[in-house]
Amino acid sequence: MERPTISVLINNYNYGRFVARAIDSALSQQASNVEIIVVDDGSSDQSRSVLDGYDKRVKVLFQENQGQAAAINAAVKLSSGDILCFLDADDWWAPGKLSATAAAFHSNPQASLVYHRLQPTQTDGSPAFRPIPRTLCSGNLPPRLARSAGWWPFPMTSAVAVRRTAWDAAGDIPEQFRMSADAWLTGIYPFLGSVVALSDSLGFYRIHNNNWYRPVDDAAMLRKRMAHWQATVEATNRFLSAHDLAGSLRLTDHYPYRVASAKLQGADTLTRFRLAVEGLFFAGEPNLLRRTRDALRTAYDLPRLGQDVGVSESAG
Repeated sequence: MERPTISVLINNYNYGRFVARAIDSALSQQASNVEIIVVDDGSSDQSRSVLDGYDKRVKVLFQENQGQAAAINAAVKLSSGDILCFLDADDWWAPGKLSATAAAFHSNPQASLVYHRLQPTQTDGSPAFRPIPRTLCSGNLPPRLARSAGWWPFPMTSAVAVRRTAWDAAGDIPEQFRMSADAWLTGIYPFLGSVVALSDSLGFYRIHNNNWYRPVDDAAMLRKRMAHWQATVEATNRFLSAHDLAGSLRLTDHYPYRVASAKLQGADTLTRFRLAVEGLFFAGEPNLLRRTRDALRTAYDLPRLGQDVGVSESAG
């Protein structure tokens, strides 16, 4: 049997109401030599009955709940493709996604990671706002990441594809990434090869209460993000050290982390000024106009010391 060139790896946990659309969008791709693998991470909803309906068209593994990283790792172990394309069960792809991704890897033999934009959508599938990420980054990213504590306008999991040889070099996603496994993929793989960004929106990112997107972060979410960013920096440094790769990341260079801290504590005039200047020179955002706008807006919107910080504790 011919080895599949592309492995589609879908991780699912209690998204029985969404997963069929994800699978169907993969089945409808025109690319050749594709296998589709779904790992259900201990769902307690109707996911099993939905997945059972795909019979032999899709390889399905049911496992006890262990988190997104473990589900993706299990899917990769079952796969045999040279290109690994990841898809969250609550998202879906546009036609042509797999063929465009395969072409990009073929044209860029040094690429470890290929990604594209996603169109954010409401739960009903209607567009929410402009495609993300708005700024695209290609080429040799480590010099930029070394100055930004690894932060860049990274794509979500459903936009990411990696070369299997890079996966083999990196190893499994650490299971500390129980959520947001894309932080490992987009944080580590740029150190293993070049990155290729496709400007088209070749997928759809569904916004709902279970994912990381929030119009406004409450205090609990800000703290969760800060803990996640810190853990990601630490994990990246361990990886760089273990693989004898040059450089290390410093959390003090992580501008979004510093802004989140200021939002929680409030900011005096000097802090506001310093963060505005840091934002103007933040290496993580390559687009000068967007960087300037965001820095000035962030400094202006920060709550003052001694006043309500403007973010409430989460009720849940």
